[in-house]
Amino acid sequence: MLPSCVRFLTLLGAASSSLAGVTVQKPGLTVPPAYASHKTDVEKIFTTSYAAYKEFAFGHDELHPVTEGVGDDLGGWGASLVDAMGTMDLLEEAVNFTATIDFSTPPVPQLISVFETTIRWVGGLISAYELSDEKYPILITKAKEVTDKLAYAWVGNNTMPYHSVDFTTNTPQIGTNSIAGVGTLSLEWLALSHYTGNETYGKLTEGGVIAVAQLPAPLPGLAGQNVDPSTGQFTNLYVTWGAGSDSYFEYLIKYARYTNNANTIFVDSWKTAVDSSIRTLLRNSTVGGHMYLADYDAEQLIRHVGSHLACYYAGNWLLGGKLLQNQTIIDIALQLNDGCWNTYASTETGIGPETFAFISSDGNFTGGAAITDEQLAFYNEHGFYITGSDYIQRPEVLESNFYAWRVTGDTKYLDRAASAIASFNKFLPTTVAFACLNNVNDITQGFIDDMESFWHVGLFRRSVCVLNLCIYRFAEVLKYLYLTFDDPTHISLDTHVWNTECHPLRAPPALDSY
Repeated sequence: MLPSCVRFLTLLGAASSSLAGVTVQKPGLTVPPAYASHKTDVEKIFTTSYAAYKEFAFGHDELHPVTEGVGDDLGGWGASLVDAMGTMDLLEEAVNFTATIDFSTPPVPQLISVFETTIRWVGGLISAYELSDEKYPILITKAKEVTDKLAYAWVGNNTMPYHSVDFTTNTPQIGTNSIAGVGTLSLEWLALSHYTGNETYGKLTEGGVIAVAQLPAPLPGLAGQNVDPSTGQFTNLYVTWGAGSDSYFEYLIKYARYTNNANTIFVDSWKTAVDSSIRTLLRNSTVGGHMYLADYDAEQLIRHVGSHLACYYAGNWLLGGKLLQNQTIIDIALQLNDGCWNTYASTETGIGPETFAFISSDGNFTGGAAITDEQLAFYNEHGFYITGSDYIQRPEVLESNFYAWRVTGDTKYLDRAASAIASFNKFLPTTVAFACLNNVNDITQGFIDDMESFWHVGLFRRSVCVLNLCIYRFAEVLKYLYLTFDDPTHISLDTHVWNTECHPLRAPPALDSY
């Protein structure tokens, strides 16, 4: 069998807009006219957010360093992609500025995250190139330049990259990496292989994922949270679908779809992880019967915890369940989606918290503080209790809601998206922008003085081509909301695979089965 990255070059080269094989989206899906106005509502949020970014932050961003949220752009050019009115002026401005970027000279000395830069910069540049009908080859040139710098994260014979690289010295910071940091590069780097003809990019990242997947795992298919690239072994056996592990699992099934099973270890690893999760991690709350995926710690104890970030798993399971034509996975995914939505529906603001916990038939162990009387009272009413009350504009609940709409066509998911828009418009606006919240269940605790990059801005992030006329510069939250009310045929789940930052990448026609 050809290596996955080699076979992919042939597969994608033969891709067309026609559908073949298994489908993910419900055939013939349309948005009912009664919901049409909500797309405009999202555009209004976008224009307000964009105007604030232009006024207060444009031109002051930096290349993404090792920590999330410190800065996503270089020179602010990512913010100027295209305005929500559909003109091309801002796209031209962005492309012209992109051509001037010198990735060999970062604006300040810093360590650059391989993971964060890949999912934002590399994925965003390639997606923008595709969605602008390949009109701007400079986007691929710049994607190659930044990826060539990131490639210094691989040292010697290591199959796994280190977490971060000093762009000034071209040396990595020696230390551990998360499995998400190793496993969330493959889509973007393989796409770059396609457009440059250099197979090395795809081989590097694919090799890292395979190495993780082949390690003896704490539970079948469920890799530990951290690895040491110098030894190729786990350093942390904590199992979670949440932070640190999340997009490793997410990319297993997406890479299988993107490469059409050129190497079956990806789909097999995802199937094993899901089966193992159903057997070991799946829990229902004792109040309301809400379904969640628990964590599993190094002491082999189940932790009854959840997070906004982890709620992407419902959408990921819907995608995989459809590709595998496995109704059991689909049904469970829809219940997981309902459990995550319940964290929105139960709060004062109608917005879900950062972290939460629950009680199941096997207890309420979280590995943290004991449940308080106030939390218990909340649990007895809502079937979960809040452990981290902030909202930092995460997208994952609305991401899974988007997948649920596209897969089922049930308008209750449109209603939920509309409810989120109403909540955002009511509780997040400041005098100039949309801010984060300190407490989703107590609005009197006020704002966090931030507008997160995954809400609105970032380097060519979460761009979406609409009617082939423009690329909309929505970030994840606004993009998933916009796409929920947009024509499902514009960018279909059957023609594209989304990276973890919601950049759509063009995929070959699907197989008949996975």
